[in-house]
Amino acid sequence: MAAPKGRLVWNHSTHLPGLIPILERLTHFAGVETITPAVIGHAKSNAPKLQIKVSVPIRGGFKLIARKGKTVQEVFIITQLSRLDLEALLAELLA
Repeated sequence: MAAPKGRLVWNHSTHLPGLIPILERLTHFAGVETITPAVIGHAKSNAPKLQIKVSVPIRGGFKLIARKGKTVQEVFIITQLSRLDLEALLAELLA
């Protein structure tokens, strides 16, 4: 029997370059239920490669901030993982 797979919600037609493949891989880990990419914005500082950090807790999960170049995107994740486990998982996926 296959392990349960989380769900990736497509609310927008545009996403940060390289973000969706990382989020797709994240859905395969136990404890990850729903991932929703959200608002895209612009920042003053430049992030040369894709960065994803855990921002604040939300009900049932966390808000993530993804950055690449001068573009920023919020991502909401509903998960049973702790903040430390999620940060370690993201670091592994981005390496």
